[in-house]
Amino acid sequence: MANLYVKKMEGRSGRQLAYRLAYGCDLLEALQGIVQEADVRFGTINFLGAVQRARVGYYLQDEKRFITLAFDEPMEILSGLGNVSLKDGQPFVHAHVTFLQRTGDLKGGHLLPGTIIFAGEVFIEELELPAPPERVPDQVTGLTLWE
Repeated sequence: MANLYVKKMEGRSGRQLAYRLAYGCDLLEALQGIVQEADVRFGTINFLGAVQRARVGYYLQDEKRFITLAFDEPMEILSGLGNVSLKDGQPFVHAHVTFLQRTGDLKGGHLLPGTIIFAGEVFIEELELPAPPERVPDQVTGLTLWE
């Protein structure tokens, strides 16, 4: 049987936090600010709401680089999911998001700066570990992944 995972981490449930996002804020900057202010070092993030415009990334695996996709229109956030871990010793947000356009079409990707909130709500569940994972460069994928 193939190796299904590289490393298993077990911890205990920590704080559960909820926030309402301010109109006009940058979604990724707000999430990053929240986890830094609350000192969340490892956990999950869920968010929903609506945006005025969005910027997401798509990773070109063969070229090992992101491209930016811009959607300059109001959209609903159907699902926003992410995690918090450490990067360079600081809390770091990694999130993906799915949007619904007015036409009913779906768009999404890796959340980037430039996604501006119309209305939003965020839920964070912290997982307490003795040593939260640190993101480090991965030579195989070109990404910064948990060590």
